[in-house]
Amino acid sequence: MAELTLESFERACEIVKEVTLPTDLIYSDSYSEQTGAKVYLKPENMQRTGAYKVRGAYYKISTLPEEKRKSGLITASAGNHAQGVAYAASRFKAKAVIVMPTTTPLIKVNRTKALGAEVVLHGDVFDEASEYAHKLAEEKGYTYIPPFDDPAVATGQGTIAMEIIKELPLVDYILVPVGGGGLAAGVSTLVKLLRPDCKVIGVEPEGAACLTASLKAGKVVTLPAVSTIADGTAVKTPGSIIFPYLQKNLDSVITVPDEDLIEAFLDMVENHKMIVENSGLLSVAALKQLDCRGKKVACVLSGGNMDVITMSSVIQQGLIHRNRIFTVSVLLPDKPGELQKVAGVIAAVNGNVIKLEHNQFVSVNRSAAVELRITLEAFGTEHKQQILTALEKNGYTPRVVRTVI
Repeated sequence: MAELTLESFERACEIVKEVTLPTDLIYSDSYSEQTGAKVYLKPENMQRTGAYKVRGAYYKISTLPEEKRKSGLITASAGNHAQGVAYAASRFKAKAVIVMPTTTPLIKVNRTKALGAEVVLHGDVFDEASEYAHKLAEEKGYTYIPPFDDPAVATGQGTIAMEIIKELPLVDYILVPVGGGGLAAGVSTLVKLLRPDCKVIGVEPEGAACLTASLKAGKVVTLPAVSTIADGTAVKTPGSIIFPYLQKNLDSVITVPDEDLIEAFLDMVENHKMIVENSGLLSVAALKQLDCRGKKVACVLSGGNMDVITMSSVIQQGLIHRNRIFTVSVLLPDKPGELQKVAGVIAAVNGNVIKLEHNQFVSVNRSAAVELRITLEAFGTEHKQQILTALEKNGYTPRVVRTVI
């Protein structure tokens, strides 16, 4: 375990400055108020490639002999690592080949190409793309750049910790997202070298908690399957090379359900005006599980690459979860003017109708009852209850149903 040394971290900090933008800590009034702590955000979503991954990729490539760079670089990725390697390789004027699954969204493919890389689409999932990338590396003589399970890559990612400690020397907690573990290994190792009393907490999605399972087993284990909206950290197996660093230097690991990531996305958009991808939100979503009152806390926002369709879905689900959008079913006689009466009741309490569905066949006797499904916008849980109460007081029996917008 001698590779991740203070000297290598110091060297990496100087080198990655060539490709990184300053991501100064942002004090969060909202999260500080919620937790009783002083919470700061490390916005790596603001890097040129939209994520921290460029740090590890660039430092790793900088350590390679010139002949290896000239022979070409290759990796497999469907996301942030692809763009990090592509950008880093372009700075060294090295050929970069990125193998991406055929299911990769077109916007990510085009962004990677725009950074100068050659993109090869292969396989339906990352594992198939990775296998093919290793095959090409062997056939063509390319050097494979690992996404996380590599000491040099982890050292590059760990430069984030140096910046946090320089800016906030008395930080008590650093929360960092965990997928394969490269970022967490680098950050936790450097923190323990500089500030052994500072606690470093890894955060992974509940549906892809490979590190939690591995730490419990005392060895690297592979999950049978993963299921999470945090696609950037949907990893079945943590890195075996970096696992000893994680065992030694992480103070604990928190797992976060997808529902909390949806809440965190809305918080970040509304309170900080920032787009952060689901994996990048793990650190702030974990705050509700951490008793950090009176402490200084830094949360790493690891990335912000999110396609518009996913963003739209997360916002919709977040609004539903917060009772700002809901659907209610009422039965009413099939007579002229009934719809107007219901609309009047809702308008009187400032409810906003988004969609109406009228089902005349809910009962054999249409004149006795037809179903009206109303999708409404409310200010939150209290306002939703006011709307339901108003409907009840006016003779209707509202039934909240599953919302579909």
